[in-house]
Amino acid sequence: MLRNVSAVHVIMVLVVVLLLFGANRLPGLAKSIGQSMKIFKNEVKDLADDGRRTPGAPTPDPVVDADPVTGTTAGTGTAAGTAPAAGDVPPPPPAAPAAPPRA
Repeated sequence: MLRNVSAVHVIMVLVVVLLLFGANRLPGLAKSIGQSMKIFKNEVKDLADDGRRTPGAPTPDPVVDADPVTGTTAGTGTAAGTAPAAGDVPPPPPAAPAAPPRA
């Protein structure tokens, strides 16, 4: 299937990507693709490791293993099932001004 791909085809694809995204966005795009590939690789490795686990070994459940006093999971320091910290989430946009009443 990919036997007929030549250097000319690869260059044409790169030119199209450059035209679509622009030179300023290419480093960010490459970084996000690299991160996605790393996550995918780790997930595939975890799936392969699931078959090697012993049947009697317990798997940690973050909700069950949460500390009832602090609400944090073991080793994470974040509350189980809660949203990210306020500094991680941008604030909502300001509301639009109300329209004046019609006479």
